[in-house]
Order: sequence, then C-alpha cells, then structure tokens
Amino acid sequence: MSTTTHSSETEAAQPLQCGRFTLGFGRPLVMGILNVTPDSFSDGGRFLSCDAALMRAERMLADGADIIDIGGESTRPGAPPVPLDEELERVVPIVEALHAMNVPISVDTYKPAVMRAALNAGADLINDIWGLRQEGALDAVKDSNCGLCVMHMLGEPRTMQVHEPVYEDVVSDIRAFFEERLSAIKAAGIADERVSLDPGYGFGKTVAHNYALLANLTATLSVGTRYALLAGMSRKSMLGTVTGRGAGERLAASIAVAVCAAERGAAIIRAHDVAETVDALKVWRATRDAAK
Repeated sequence: MSTTTHSSETEAAQPLQCGRFTLGFGRPLVMGILNVTPDSFSDGGRFLSCDAALMRAERMLADGADIIDIGGESTRPGAPPVPLDEELERVVPIVEALHAMNVPISVDTYKPAVMRAALNAGADLINDIWGLRQEGALDAVKDSNCGLCVMHMLGEPRTMQVHEPVYEDVVSDIRAFFEERLSAIKAAGIADERVSLDPGYGFGKTVAHNYALLANLTATLSVGTRYALLAGMSRKSMLGTVTGRGAGERLAASIAVAVCAAERGAAIIRAHDVAETVDALKVWRATRDAAK
C-alpha cells in the first residue's frame, strides 16, 4: 500500500483510506475529472475512446492531479440514465488501463454492479452521487478497503432542477442527511477513515443554496469526526449565474470557487482545469502560510 502525505501546519482532515493509498490532507488535493461520456455538460464526447481518455489522464497527472475521477454516466440536470452494460463498457477498461500509473483512481457511479466491477478492476475510491442509498450499494463496497465519497442530492439527476428545490434550512438539512448516512455506513461495518463527504453543489439546490453551502462548508459537514470534505463546483451553472458566462468560459470562476472552498476547509477540489487549479491553490497556500 502506498501512502501520500503532505506537510501541514494547520488542522487537516483525517487521512482517507483509499484502496492502495492513504491520502493525507496537509494541503487540498485536486481530483481531475475524466468524463467518458457523450453528454456531460462541459466536456461530453471529448474522451470517449480509451486512447483519448488515457491521454487526458496523463495530462492531468502531469498538471498535478492527485486523484483521477472517472465518470461513465452524465449526472448533469436532466440527464437520462445510462444502461448498466454501457456504463461498464465505458468505465472498466479505463480503470484497468490507469491502474498501473500508481495514482488513486475514483469511479463516479451510483450503481452497485459498476462499483463491484470497478473495484475488481483496481479502483481505489467510489464517488456516489446517491450517497450509497441505492439498494446493494453498501454491500458492494463494505468488504473492500476503497475510499468512499458520500454526496448529498435532492431528487435525481433527471428531475432535480425541474422544480424549485426546497429546504427548511439547507445547511442543517444536509448536515442531518450526512448524520443519517454516516450512521448507516457505520452499521454496515465501514470504518470512518474510508469516508469523505460532498454537499453536492448543483444537485437539487438553487444558486442561493449552493453559495450558502459554500459559505458554511465546515459548519455544513461538522458531524463529529473530521471527515475529508470534497468540493465539486468546477464550471457549474452556479458560476454561470453569477458571471453570465457559458460552461466553456468559467475558468476564472472555477478557480475562484476552488480557492473559496479551500479557505473554508475543503480537502479535495474536483476540477476540470487541473493545472490552473493546482497553481491557484499553491498561491493561496503560500499566502496563508506567510500570514502565520
């Protein structure tokens, strides 16, 4: 088992057991997005072939990515489900090909069968937009040593933004959701150190909800043990609403929101634009450290 560690002078999330790796969080880690889909909202169709996907992964690693997150089904608002066999055909060969690169491999899926196949192929982390709520999901992961990212979503991708999402209080409601999921995960025998949490920006939230969650990121996920917090806002519509820019023009906004998330305790930043995000976080960290 490899160990990735980083020095830090400030409080950090507890290390994350992530398959072959133990990830330390002395600095925010960057998770590079690798969508092997035809219809993802900003890069659909660009990396469908295995060769194109591997070239993209290699580029992100050269740019400083700490984790590669492979997605075989678009979860943008309004996205239709992908048949199981099709998702397996998209994801498993990429996991197998990336395994030798000695980098943590995450698979973005909510289907238990894909989880099992991905883990058998060498994946280190399961990133589940459903928060391991699908029947069989906990059983699919509990006996492995993979990391888990438990995300909050109100509704489902096909309909989650059709009607105005409503919360009594978005911060406390999502905190309660995580408390319930963590209880279920613990009851399944899964250790705390395998779990990270994602508030699910854009997944059944208004723009106001998204920014409230960002502003209160640590408070949102203060559920006892210091779980690693994942922030995934790269190129999302919450940025377009504020800036008036389309998905392909949100680089500056994506960098800004990554720094905002790091400032508020995010341990993992999920990003399309890896090199720029890595550089921005280096500058943020140098500034933070100089102020001590």
